[in-house]
Amino acid sequence: MARDRRPAKAPKAPKVRKAELTRTVEEFEAAFWPDEQPVDNAVVMTMGALHDGHAALIRAARRQVGRDGRVAVTVFVNPLQFGAGEDLDRYPRTLDADLALAEEAGADVVFAPTAEEMYPNGEPQVRLAAGPMGAGFEGASRPGHFDGVLTVVAKLLHITDPDFAFFGEKDAQQLALIRRMVADLDFDVEIVGVPTVREEDGLALSSRNRYLSEDERKQALALSRALFAGRDAGAQGATAVREAATAALAEADGITLDYLALIDPDTFTEAPDDFQGEAVLAVAAKVGSTRLIDNTGVICR
Repeated sequence: MARDRRPAKAPKAPKVRKAELTRTVEEFEAAFWPDEQPVDNAVVMTMGALHDGHAALIRAARRQVGRDGRVAVTVFVNPLQFGAGEDLDRYPRTLDADLALAEEAGADVVFAPTAEEMYPNGEPQVRLAAGPMGAGFEGASRPGHFDGVLTVVAKLLHITDPDFAFFGEKDAQQLALIRRMVADLDFDVEIVGVPTVREEDGLALSSRNRYLSEDERKQALALSRALFAGRDAGAQGATAVREAATAALAEADGITLDYLALIDPDTFTEAPDDFQGEAVLAVAAKVGSTRLIDNTGVICR
């Protein structure tokens, strides 16, 4: 039998990407859909100040759509989701660094509109309401926050028109509300959650971590320790989960607790003591003047 002397096909070289910065809807549309070729598209929505957690979202989006798909990253500090006295004015704006990180992680286009581009008629008079799922926990601590989140997410889904949208599981209530909005209002997009990225010591990555002093950062580790203690008690039931997490936080210094809750992920209400199955153990607290949130999945038996 004759040998096949055809040279083996060389593997495709990695595609060299340079993320294009766009500031208007018109620029974005021209950059994100440069031709009529049908490919999968994905979007990662951020408020900038990108870190390795955002990079994980972008890389997950790239894996989903493949080498030839298109990945967009939005960078917009949305004023609608900030309440009185919150950190809108001091929220970090690092667009040059954000563009570099997005490009390295695999983005094709970065859409960084101004508030005037997103809301050309001023603050919108008609907004989405988060409803009962958004009333507790973060919604109770930050009234109106989720209405602003869902309104901007809906607008960005219309603008980017993706097949997939990627969000971090660290913002568990936000992710649950976006999924419910997509289901209830028939958005043609698949919402993909990506696990929380943590430092080696367990601290969840957050754009707000940069506000922490060295001592405050050490104090903030109590949040993840409490979550992990509760998670490890899951086999003993919901009550044991709460007790273990509460005990761990009781030993912490410098923490002003907002809430520590075991949550039914389907309704985002407090799980009863006899709850069994997958739950979310969530915490929100101030460390110094910086408000942090974190959560972990728990299996209650």
